[in-house]
Amino acid sequence: MPKRRRARGKKRSPRPSARVDSPSLPLPESTPPVAGTGVSPGGMAGSTERPADTLQDAKQTVIDYLAKKGYSRTEAMLRMESANQEIDGRPLPPLGEDARPKFKQGFDLMKTWVEENLDLYKPELRRVLWPLFVYSFLNMITSLYTNEAKQFFEANKNMFLPEHTDDIRILEPISLPEHVQHNSTAKLYRSNKYRVVLSNPAYTNLLQFLESKEKEGGSVMTAILSSYCTVKTMDRAADDRFSFAAMLGQIGAGQTFPAEDEGIPGHHPGSAYTGDNPAMAGTLPRLRLGKMPMEEKLERDVRAELAEKDEKEPPLQGRNTLVQEFDQMIKKEEDDEAPSRNDIPFPPSTARDVAVEVMNVKENRDRYRLEGRTGGVGPGVSVCMFTFHNTYDSINCIDFADDNMLVAAGFSQSYIRVWTLNGKNIEEAHADMQKLHGLPPSNSRRLIGHSGPVYAVKFAPSAASKAEYVPEQDRVPTNARWLLSSSADKTIRLWSLDMWQCMVVYRGHDRPVWDLAWGPFGHYFASAGGDKTARLWVTDHPRQQRIFVGHDQDVDCVCFHPNSAYVFTASSDHTVRMWAVTTGNAVRMFTGHTGNVTAMECSRDGKLLASADDQGSILLWDLAPGRLLKRMRGHGKGGIWSVSWSVESTVLVSGGADGTVRVWDVSAPQDASQGRVVSEGGAGAKLDAANASVGGQGKKKKSKDVVVSPDQISAFPTKKSPVYKVKFTNMNLVAAGGAYLP
Repeated sequence: MPKRRRARGKKRSPRPSARVDSPSLPLPESTPPVAGTGVSPGGMAGSTERPADTLQDAKQTVIDYLAKKGYSRTEAMLRMESANQEIDGRPLPPLGEDARPKFKQGFDLMKTWVEENLDLYKPELRRVLWPLFVYSFLNMITSLYTNEAKQFFEANKNMFLPEHTDDIRILEPISLPEHVQHNSTAKLYRSNKYRVVLSNPAYTNLLQFLESKEKEGGSVMTAILSSYCTVKTMDRAADDRFSFAAMLGQIGAGQTFPAEDEGIPGHHPGSAYTGDNPAMAGTLPRLRLGKMPMEEKLERDVRAELAEKDEKEPPLQGRNTLVQEFDQMIKKEEDDEAPSRNDIPFPPSTARDVAVEVMNVKENRDRYRLEGRTGGVGPGVSVCMFTFHNTYDSINCIDFADDNMLVAAGFSQSYIRVWTLNGKNIEEAHADMQKLHGLPPSNSRRLIGHSGPVYAVKFAPSAASKAEYVPEQDRVPTNARWLLSSSADKTIRLWSLDMWQCMVVYRGHDRPVWDLAWGPFGHYFASAGGDKTARLWVTDHPRQQRIFVGHDQDVDCVCFHPNSAYVFTASSDHTVRMWAVTTGNAVRMFTGHTGNVTAMECSRDGKLLASADDQGSILLWDLAPGRLLKRMRGHGKGGIWSVSWSVESTVLVSGGADGTVRVWDVSAPQDASQGRVVSEGGAGAKLDAANASVGGQGKKKKSKDVVVSPDQISAFPTKKSPVYKVKFTNMNLVAAGGAYLP
């Protein structure tokens, strides 16, 4: 089932787990399971049934029988006995018979003590309160202190907003032990130990306080820390985050202690610790996010061509020459640490590479610049929507070529169709790069070869045809020459757009291949499949070069970092992972989505990642520290199917099932207190492009409120066309595509 259709809420039938052996990803035997999944992070899913699950089911059956027969007293006794065990069969911590008042008393005591502590220790000690709050609440519920638990939760939840908003929202409805057993977040906390990082002085201070207040509730807090938490102590000299300068800097800003290596691995929203390698625990691999330096020979050739163009076409007054623009681009790229060209092998550059780089420099100089909001007014973004008619809902995917000449669509009937965007015949539009040998003139071509629905099509990197000049009277084509496609038939195909034939069939996945992504320089590409793996390929090799294993469910989306050194994958397990191409290891994992991740793209400056889900939310991640920057909302039901960044990485566009293209301000800070609430109605509801209000026709049907966050600059509604693809061109214009579905 294609990605856009899965976003509509249709549920796939469960697939048997697949085992993939990867020589590049050794799986240590000591690797613990990922929180709450029963799956080793480096391997594939196995059996998750445990003896405790069977015992718990049997107890629940007896409880249901007693309730049905009216034996309420016996039922209550059995509930108490059942609640005295953890979900995985471990006994509850020794909290004593009269623990009911001690939970609240002990937590209030801790809260007061932390706020009255020295400012030097306060930021890190505040982070201890969250696990104490969660485990106190869950233990009160499992001990059948329902009223006290709800009062305790309501009295203290606000102090943990907005950092733990999602967890609070999911835990709040819990009121019975059965809820704890079936609530995914509660099970995650109860079956894993929460990591807490403290400096040695703060930890010693905490223990002394709890021992001195043992009878007032300190013993209950100590039992929770002992049974449910793993406290890791650090010397101030060994970790810069604990230095006096760092702590004093946080005091004035009112910040809390950094949490990259805290919490349950892989669960805390924005947590970058992957949990894949125990040796990485407590550390974050350093990322090299700068652009890969250009090959020396290529740089010389590009500079020579730009100088020749400057002589023939001098720039307008006030504009840089092409050589000056090129020098500025290179200087800007050298500001960040970048991978070496020796790390990732690439073939030698060609004349076509020179022509493409020349056109990129010209477009970078002449583009319409988008700098985000200025004086409260959003930038004017132009969107050109291409609508496909009479498709009968058979289009699964769309892609636009970088040269703005072609568009391709993959169909459920197993074929691909490629059109020219200007309506001209393909022979006229690509006269310099095609030898069609007798094919009749047409503005489209059909590619047949797959034996199942086509789920992804991707054009290789290219540039506009105006760059087809190298030496005089020797034109070098820069248009799109290759197209990748993937299908339910488990294969990936590489198509030549010169001959309109399949050149290579790549086999390796043993489930449908949901998504594809070309590397920035066109030599490498990545694939995402239903076998819970992503794979790295080289175009001239039929076998994969890397297998990225770690997700617990289908890998739905894949994209590259602009410097080609990292690959991002997003899965139905609601997580996003970042992998190093050179080693095949995961270097970041981002959690926070509440639905399947349906679209993803890295910013062009290589510092941010945007991921969107089928719940209508877009999350922005800061890659270096591995933190969630903000969550943007505005799309209606059905999910977001495509996102794209402007050249400056200041504006983001998105398109989805609600039939709108939306423009977002990336630089604006998150402000949860603001935002418009609009009604999401039936098929007749339309969002106004200026104020996102609702048309009267939609109000006649059952509707629900949709929050539009203040980050949204504008929204462009279609008539009845879900938007499958949005793409910023190198000139900062937006091309969008969708199918008309009356």
